[in-house]
Amino acid sequence: MPYPPPPRTPSGPRRRSLLASAAGAALLVGCSAGPDADGGGSSATARARAGAARDSRALLLRYDAVLGAHPGLGQRLRPLRAQVAAHVRSFTEGATPTPTQSSAAPSAAPAVPAAEKDALAALAAAERALADQRARDLLKVPGELARLLASVAAAGAAHAYLLTEGAK
Repeated sequence: MPYPPPPRTPSGPRRRSLLASAAGAALLVGCSAGPDADGGGSSATARARAGAARDSRALLLRYDAVLGAHPGLGQRLRPLRAQVAAHVRSFTEGATPTPTQSSAAPSAAPAVPAAEKDALAALAAAERALADQRARDLLKVPGELARLLASVAAAGAAHAYLLTEGAK
């Protein structure tokens, strides 16, 4: 039995190819290096950077509070805390302090649950919430800052995993 002839394919690009090409071009334009690619070119980028640094500082305070309340968790939490401190430095290096940034008073230490397991769960929830927020924020900022936010969000998600699943 002979096979039927192949359907006639029109020459030239297909509609799907054109749409995919247009979407790819839009992504490339959005990720290309522009005046804000260094992360400090616009006031919106500077505000986003300052906000990310503030959020990392707040998370660092949470780690310090848990370590103060539960010193037995030190071996487990110190490496994660060190990474959060590095995130603060990453967001503040080369940034010009904004008026609100330089006059901001340090926050009070957050409350820590009495049980170690609950303290770890609260810390994991804070890491997860911040990682989710950063994943949303990275869509609103240009180039290098978006890449930095993506990297720090991934680290936060890994921290949340280590704080919850690592205990099992």
